[in-house]
Amino acid sequence: MILPTAARPALVDRRARAAVALLFLTNGALFANLIPRYPEIKAALDLSNATYGLAVAAFPAGAITAGLAAAPLLRRFGSGPVAVAGTILTSASFLLAGLSPSLGLLVGALFLAGAMDSFTDVAQNAHGLRVQRRYGRSIINSFHAVWSIGMVTGGLLATAAIALDLPLGVHLAISGVVFSGVALFAGRWCLRGPDAVPDDVAPAGPEGVTTAGGRDATVRPARPSAPRVSGRTVATLVALVVIAIGGTLVEDAGNTWAAVYLSGESLGASAELAAFGFVAFMLAQFAGRLVGDRMVDALGQRTVARIGGLLIAGGMGLALAFPSVPGTIAGFAVAGFGTATLVPAAMQQADELPGLRPGTGLTLVSWLMRLGFLASPPVVGLVADATSLRVGLLVLPLAGILVLALSGVLAPRRAPVAPAPSDTPQPEEARA
Repeated sequence: MILPTAARPALVDRRARAAVALLFLTNGALFANLIPRYPEIKAALDLSNATYGLAVAAFPAGAITAGLAAAPLLRRFGSGPVAVAGTILTSASFLLAGLSPSLGLLVGALFLAGAMDSFTDVAQNAHGLRVQRRYGRSIINSFHAVWSIGMVTGGLLATAAIALDLPLGVHLAISGVVFSGVALFAGRWCLRGPDAVPDDVAPAGPEGVTTAGGRDATVRPARPSAPRVSGRTVATLVALVVIAIGGTLVEDAGNTWAAVYLSGESLGASAELAAFGFVAFMLAQFAGRLVGDRMVDALGQRTVARIGGLLIAGGMGLALAFPSVPGTIAGFAVAGFGTATLVPAAMQQADELPGLRPGTGLTLVSWLMRLGFLASPPVVGLVADATSLRVGLLVLPLAGILVLALSGVLAPRRAPVAPAPSDTPQPEEARA
């Protein structure tokens, strides 16, 4: 994490930033095109609620199973090509899921989609962090904000397709072709060459001085082919994984349980009003990601994460302690803002851990944080069945406390970078 400078990024870097933003947009839009049509798939296959829940869980299961393969793929092919290929294969898997005539094929298609999505997720974040290092300031949160825009866009397109009575296969085929085309176009503007050298830059040294293009002011040797990982690196990586899982637990609770809790017996909100719990959460998270990069540059990842942990613990803690419809909606909104930068921060810090091969730390965090998405619904549900949903949602303030306790592993505010001498592209990109 480094502070902004007045130097204007090179044209090749601005194009690369636009390319990464498009990849994040397509990733969110593809998934959101399928979600509103889940009830149609459930009805077509005559699935019970329990069977349907297990079938949908195939997506995160596929991501967890295949996620560790992302790092060697990035080292072999580069993050840009892997992100583009993963997007195309994810769209094909979603189409297969929509056309599946049996439960087995549906599970297989969603499992494959989850695996491909895990490759895309790691690759687009890795490329985004590569571009961020060339910019010399935080921009990773803006990519996650664009992903939120993609989710909204995809949801609106799916709603329109349903309103127009467009067949499921036709709808998913159109969305797949359109967003695969966007990904292929974005691939033309991705940075060329290997991700690790010369573009990937290790964290700034003791003086925190790098160039605005994200390159070290001094010559740096390449990472060794067989690095030795210290115990401190392992402990830091574990803490980063817990921070990321904390963010995913809060996000999943906002998506899965906000409307259910608000419309339940204890609060009794109407279905229309209950939907505002999810809407408030998503809008606040989007707003947090829009301002997140400026907050990180001004305060540092560590302070921003501590503020986020306090907002999650305090906002949802108060909402659960003093239950009311307005207070609960406000609590989910505060929690959404608090969680906005947690996952990007954990990914960035993991990508810069010393001793790990390029892409390994990022892959591990991205892989293991999906455990939060996989475990959160059944854990909250089991606690809710045994006691109440209000008790089950105590996982949110607990996640905020964990983030607050572990945020010390994140980077503090650093010194400003030196301005770049010119806007001339590097030779590697000049050849691209």
